[in-house]
Amino acid sequence: MGGEEEIEGLREEIGHHNYRYYVLDSPVISDAEYDRLMRRLEELEARSPDLITPDSPTQRVGAKPIEAFGTITHTTPMLSLNNAFSAGEASELDERIKRHLQRGDEIEYVAEPKIDGLAIELIYAHGRFLNGSTRGDGYTGEDVTLNLKTIKSIPMRLLSERFRNIDAVAHTMPERIEVRGEVFIPLEAFEKLNRTRAVDEEPPFANPRNAAAGSLRQLDPRITATRPLDIFCYGVGAVDRTSFTTHYEILEALRGWGFKVNPHIKICRGIAEVIAYHEGMERLRGELPYEVDGIVVKVNSLALQEELGSLTRSPRWAFAYKFVPSQEVTVVKAIEVGVGRTGALTPVAIMEPVKVGGVTIERATLHNQEELERKDVRVGDTVIVQRAGDVIPEVVSVIHERRSGGEKPFAFPSSCPLCNAGVEKVGAIHYCTGGLSCPAQLRETIRHFASKRAMNIEGLGDRHVEQLVDSGIIVDVADIFSLTTEKLLTLERWGEKSALNLLAAIGNSKEPTLQRLIYALGIRQVGEHTARVLANEFGSIETLMGATVERLMEVGEIGPETAESIVDFFREAHNREVLEKLESAGILFPKAPKMTMGGGDLAEKSFLFTGSLNSVKREEAQRLVEERGGLAVSSVSKRVDYVVAGEAYGSKYEKAKKLGLKIIDEEEFRRMLGL
Repeated sequence: MGGEEEIEGLREEIGHHNYRYYVLDSPVISDAEYDRLMRRLEELEARSPDLITPDSPTQRVGAKPIEAFGTITHTTPMLSLNNAFSAGEASELDERIKRHLQRGDEIEYVAEPKIDGLAIELIYAHGRFLNGSTRGDGYTGEDVTLNLKTIKSIPMRLLSERFRNIDAVAHTMPERIEVRGEVFIPLEAFEKLNRTRAVDEEPPFANPRNAAAGSLRQLDPRITATRPLDIFCYGVGAVDRTSFTTHYEILEALRGWGFKVNPHIKICRGIAEVIAYHEGMERLRGELPYEVDGIVVKVNSLALQEELGSLTRSPRWAFAYKFVPSQEVTVVKAIEVGVGRTGALTPVAIMEPVKVGGVTIERATLHNQEELERKDVRVGDTVIVQRAGDVIPEVVSVIHERRSGGEKPFAFPSSCPLCNAGVEKVGAIHYCTGGLSCPAQLRETIRHFASKRAMNIEGLGDRHVEQLVDSGIIVDVADIFSLTTEKLLTLERWGEKSALNLLAAIGNSKEPTLQRLIYALGIRQVGEHTARVLANEFGSIETLMGATVERLMEVGEIGPETAESIVDFFREAHNREVLEKLESAGILFPKAPKMTMGGGDLAEKSFLFTGSLNSVKREEAQRLVEERGGLAVSSVSKRVDYVVAGEAYGSKYEKAKKLGLKIIDEEEFRRMLGL
């Protein structure tokens, strides 16, 4: 054997083992045995590429990046749910259902945890995965088929009778089925992902839901494949439902066909059992390995669902019963000060360890002096803490009633706790004036300089930076380019191969774009966008170095504080010396010809984005504007031609409205760009 029959047999067997491993969490073969099966399939497909099918296990990862997502229309709309926030509100919704059905007996419901993720739809034809999409606006979603293929708990083929879970109810496999589910990232995997991003100098995700949504909406499926996405399936759209009488039967059928269904789903007879289930799940919430923000309650009978019908935006037969935010009480043991790359001093509350939403926290940022004084947090205070967005630890408030009188107010130090340099206050922020003589600032400056969006020096992680700074081998960013194999091998845990790899990465970083170089310098208040504006406006480091505050403020995006910061940076003798050392080390100081407004169909038009966009990332939208001759700006002014308002827009929207600026939605923006 070695032809089509063996290939089909291998695909089916590998699909079964994926199901055992990623869905049931009970593998029946070793990793080595699994790898042998996969290698054999790859070998056979390489010999007969005409036999490769889109649903083959070998095709889960490796597709080329796409330019933009297409759309898929949902046969049955993916509606949102009404919310209940208390037992009383849940009972009111139950009464509303009974009134509509004109019955007084108890309704049978199916209740399940409400996963805080991204709703998607999977379409299967003849048992094989066809395509998949996001919920979108409920009627049309983004085609994320290639990205969904990378999620190992999504079956590429429905399980055949041979491999079907014997505990699941058997149902005939439909010719076509639309399966609905929630894509999410487990908590432990999310924390590991953010630790990795911190090492790579990438901003952390705010919460697992944002991470899941951002991961699934990558234009490059290879990036999605590196993210620890998982799924729970909770229902169907269009399907031949004649063989089903209840929603619970559908869930059992999904389980039998190989889909991952939440194990905590329960049939509840009457609203009292629903409320008891809600209370039980809320107690269990902190022990679950994924984020939940409530429960979903559905009428079990499909006949009653049909009789109840739907409103424009939500079904009458289902609702979400939310949890209260995860909050706990603890005690502030101390308030310490952290020093960042720019010298900013940040007060941090050190607390008695407390478990909040399943995660133990003992540190929470207090942001700055104004925030600390507003909340009046003192050492010894009993405080309420929560994970903002169920992720970032923050002090919500002080429980003043528990004060004993011995609590101590915090005062910002007059000198840096790490280098003893003086501290100055600029606006709401205190800064260490020690510059790169401060070890904390030096370490953070080097991390920033080497980060992916700056000079992109791979292999220069946190541990290595600390070694190089603490040993005195590096005293400024230019010293990176004087590293040698001999110097690196004097440090612990460095081998010749790792040293050569780092030196190669350093060599590859010597020809940055002007925008990257400006951003890498770490000038206070100059982020990626401002660096791009400066590169476009001034065209070279030399010209930027000679710019005055007045000249800088002629640029629409540059305010007085940023202008002062830029001038101060280049006025500092040490910074000029570092630039000279960089040039001597062979760093190319690139020229960036000033972009002329007029090279595209958006010539002389400026765009401001506020809120989140569904179809494209903000950075990508800004790039598209600039490619067409327009200008993407970040602040509201009368010179803005279009304000693009996405979801959950902020204060910029209101300012734009007051100025009478033209405000367009995402759909109109896409039409302007022909997307």
